[in-house]
Amino acid sequence: MKYYLVAGEASGDLHASNLMKSIARTDPSAQFRCFGGDMMQKAGGTLVMHYRDLAYMGFVPVITHLGTILGGARMCFRDIQKWQPDAVILIDYPGFNLSIAKKVRRHLGVPVFYYISPKIWAWKSWRIKGIRRNVDAMFSILPFEVDWFRRHNYAVTYVGNPTVDEITAYKADKNRKPAFEDDGRRVIALLAGSRRQEISRNLPVMLESIKNIDCIRPVLACAPGIEPEFYDSFIGDYEIEKVYGNTFGVLESAYAALVTSGTATLETALFGVPQVVCYKVPGGPAADLFRRFCIKVKYVSLVNLISFSEVVPELLGDDMNVQNVREYLTPLLSNTIERRMQLEGYTQMKNILGPAGAPNRAADEIVKLLRNK
Repeated sequence: MKYYLVAGEASGDLHASNLMKSIARTDPSAQFRCFGGDMMQKAGGTLVMHYRDLAYMGFVPVITHLGTILGGARMCFRDIQKWQPDAVILIDYPGFNLSIAKKVRRHLGVPVFYYISPKIWAWKSWRIKGIRRNVDAMFSILPFEVDWFRRHNYAVTYVGNPTVDEITAYKADKNRKPAFEDDGRRVIALLAGSRRQEISRNLPVMLESIKNIDCIRPVLACAPGIEPEFYDSFIGDYEIEKVYGNTFGVLESAYAALVTSGTATLETALFGVPQVVCYKVPGGPAADLFRRFCIKVKYVSLVNLISFSEVVPELLGDDMNVQNVREYLTPLLSNTIERRMQLEGYTQMKNILGPAGAPNRAADEIVKLLRNK
């Protein structure tokens, strides 16, 4: 069968590529075509457009690049229409993907599956109406989503979390290479985001926050698709190592971390690395006011959301400043109660997530639904 997949960022590219591998094991005749990234292409997909050409976030960047985004959506739908797949599989990236789901449902009637639910439980909950109309089945990777969608009269299937699979596979690889040689210093990992806008806002504060802290080794895990020169424009004279293409290797060697909110917070927790979650947004007090009144969840990091408690500190908006970052990072650099409590919280979170196997479970369900159809 023919599968068309759409992902809009680095983490979606990774999760989609593993789903493709699982589908191929269940359906040996599978053909893939995709809007996505290098990993989806490596997994056997014909890449139509790379996610970095459409990866804009935040109100101003989206508005200023609206023409590009809309043009990409039109191109994506026309390509789906031309290729005539047996199924369209959407991975997160809600604004773009829900518009694709609507067009596919209205004009093609091709089954639409969603792997990794858009986080409409945080805000824009009205999008549930479009999901009920246009998405045939939703495969969730966050256990608390099941109850939320059930309350909104839409059944979803929790298949486990693919990040558990990816880290389990990484740790089982005996041929994995370390990100760098150990020199005895405690490594502070910096994960500043996967998009240029995120990096430009968060990295400068992170770098200034760790300046002049003795006996640490700062290491920046660089996002795929971001050229070295972009990072260099912020690093300047700061003493920090850059590692490309081996974020897991950086986390495996890290003692603590500063992490921009997103999948990276979950990855950091699964490697057992205490962290401070940092997310600076443009707009100053107005943006903070918007967050406080419009965001419908108590936490933003996946670690805290899954755990239903504040396992890791979250510094958001104007709270993400040099003074606060240093204040919360410092206790994590030695054997303190703050450090031990985070590690205990990670253990509880892992139990909630459950075992590996998410891509296989999702693939089996997708192929079964198509064959029954």
